[in-house]
Amino acid sequence: MKLSSRDALIAFAKPDLSKTAILIYGANAMRVALKRQELISGLIGPDGEEEMRLTRLQGGELRRDMAALNDAIKAVGFFPGPRVVLVEDANENCADTILAALSDWRPGDAQMVIIGGAMKPTSKIRKVLETHPNTWALAVYDEPPSAGEVKAEIEKAGLGDFSSEAHILVYELSKTLDPGDFQQYLGKLSLYCMSQVGPVTATDVEQCAPQSTEAAMDDLIGLVADLKDNELPLILQKISAQGATATGLCISALRHFRMLHTAVCDPSGVAQGLSRLRPPVFGPRRDRLQRQINLWSREQLEKVITLLLDTDLKLRSAGQTAPQMAQVERCFIRISMMGKR
Repeated sequence: MKLSSRDALIAFAKPDLSKTAILIYGANAMRVALKRQELISGLIGPDGEEEMRLTRLQGGELRRDMAALNDAIKAVGFFPGPRVVLVEDANENCADTILAALSDWRPGDAQMVIIGGAMKPTSKIRKVLETHPNTWALAVYDEPPSAGEVKAEIEKAGLGDFSSEAHILVYELSKTLDPGDFQQYLGKLSLYCMSQVGPVTATDVEQCAPQSTEAAMDDLIGLVADLKDNELPLILQKISAQGATATGLCISALRHFRMLHTAVCDPSGVAQGLSRLRPPVFGPRRDRLQRQINLWSREQLEKVITLLLDTDLKLRSAGQTAPQMAQVERCFIRISMMGKR
């Protein structure tokens, strides 16, 4: 039986112990591993592996020892409770062994959890487990988690209510972070808000968000837009040491000033312009953008965008001899001085 992602949320939270086998397959190994971990924890509990109720087999082993899987399924454990036989890296080479064990399975035998990579629709394992009346087959796709999956992760981390702005920001983070990193982030956020009264705010979400070179670049561009040219050389040197490129800085600055220009040019006013920005901005970041907009006129922003486009073209042109970071630093200082006029 095929399981959709939505059905898997319910099924894996409290798995059916009468199922013969569960197949989880997909191209993204991290996403598949997280689903496998969730399923096995639901089947045998957190102490199942310590109590030797989990047997691990590799798909390659089954080709050499065809009886290994059937022996593991029929074995009697020392500790009471459900047992699981995990077959990792399953492929067509071990398909006959898996299908033979499936037909020989009886109630009371260990359940099979079969893990595979990107399986084609013609795969023997996939075709049988998708149509068998007592099995599950889940395809894990390399795509951002759904709203239901994000909600389940939030509840698992023990987080309470979120403000509407914080909820949007967390959902945006779930699209950009890897699944494992997102789980770690929610754990960090849970610790940060442990003794807090009231819902999680957008400020809490931003405080715990992972800092990267991109975040440092955003801070630098913010200094340029804030007209703080005296702080630029030192911050630029640090970002350069972290691996940022001159072209990347120029593109980030262009994106930021275009965002300011979009808000300024909104026919309904700056406030409406800010609310229509995508991705949305909230909290301190929105306040900072509002302050920056007050420092710049529409004409000045258009001159800044022209200057950044010219600098970007120079950085990409052949035959240039001037250091690229020096060109970007000069451009940023010119922009900052331009706003003071």
